[in-house]
Amino acid sequence: MTPVSERFLRYVSYHTTSDEFSETCPSTPRQKLLGTALVEEMLAMGISDAHMDENGYVYGTLPGDPGLPTIGLIAHMDTAPDACGENIKTKIVAYNGGDILLNEEQGIYMKESEFESLKNNIGKHLIVTDGTTLLGADNKAGIAEILTAAEMLLESKAKHATLKIGFTPDEEIGRGADKFNVEAFGADYAYTVDGGSVGEMEYENFNAASAKAVFHGRNIHPGAAKNKMVNSQQIAMEFHAMLPADQRPEHTDGYEGFIHLTDMAGEVEQSTLRYIVRDHSMEKFLEKKALLTAAAEFINAKYGQGTAELTMRDSYFNMREKIEPCMYIVDRAVKAMEAVGMTPKTVPIRGGTDGARLSFMGLPCPNLCTGGENYHGRFEYIPVEDMELCTKMLFEILTNL
Repeated sequence: MTPVSERFLRYVSYHTTSDEFSETCPSTPRQKLLGTALVEEMLAMGISDAHMDENGYVYGTLPGDPGLPTIGLIAHMDTAPDACGENIKTKIVAYNGGDILLNEEQGIYMKESEFESLKNNIGKHLIVTDGTTLLGADNKAGIAEILTAAEMLLESKAKHATLKIGFTPDEEIGRGADKFNVEAFGADYAYTVDGGSVGEMEYENFNAASAKAVFHGRNIHPGAAKNKMVNSQQIAMEFHAMLPADQRPEHTDGYEGFIHLTDMAGEVEQSTLRYIVRDHSMEKFLEKKALLTAAAEFINAKYGQGTAELTMRDSYFNMREKIEPCMYIVDRAVKAMEAVGMTPKTVPIRGGTDGARLSFMGLPCPNLCTGGENYHGRFEYIPVEDMELCTKMLFEILTNL
């Protein structure tokens, strides 16, 4: 059987960063290169219906015993655009504590004092990068664990549920469920395998929206600008200053939501600010969106209608209301975790997964751990031993019925 770490290292060699500014599906054609490779691998394993559709979604079925449920396992193929996902250079470090030298030439260290999770992984073998790119454990670790668990089922004589496999594009830009065919997928329920530390499981996530604020000004030669120039950059800063500083992500945790300025661009004539809005509470989520609307209305009242143009788009909602009526699927995951020696810990996702939207599309879908740490950045890593443990957890979910 192919070791899960070997699979993972093969998958991270594919550059699959998604692009939020693209209108295509998938947003980047390179995601289909990994999808094609996964279909070939699944067919070679004996998953005879493995295929990729025109939108880059990969599906496959491993039939189980009659009378047992049909369970889906889902992961995403793209990596986040927050850090470089190309030319990833990996190495496996036998970690015995202290700082990890990632890149001698550039003097890049992963410091124990800055990354508290390291102390929980002493004695393990950590897959790391050279400190110049992300790793891609989010979510290629999930893909590797799902396919390794499928291979375990194929080699085992244990009774097991029918397994439905789904690999999606563009999850990192909020579009992973856009064209997912829930009806054809045919699962009674599913799990996204897209979480973090071993033992973590989530069925609560943020309500999420994106916001774009465009500000219009008037440019005049600065030597003759008095009472004539309208600097859109200054107006944009005024708008941002009206938003509560304590609702920025760097000041929040747990169930606290935020309004996060993700990027900005501007000159005198026109400036643009982009935000993401997050909160577990629908009431507080709506309040945050109302704050943005009120700030735009104030700007237009002060500088004239049309000075500020605000557009907002909802991305996904808190799946808790869809999971609570069928908590037996959470109980099944808890039982599987305990069976392999994990200590289950239910935490709210300070983000989202495909499972959030899929739950609202009629497919209840909590999120399970993969073992990864420090997602979306240059110091991302994953312990080999934790990937192996997560694979066993998936096997237990499918067999311990």
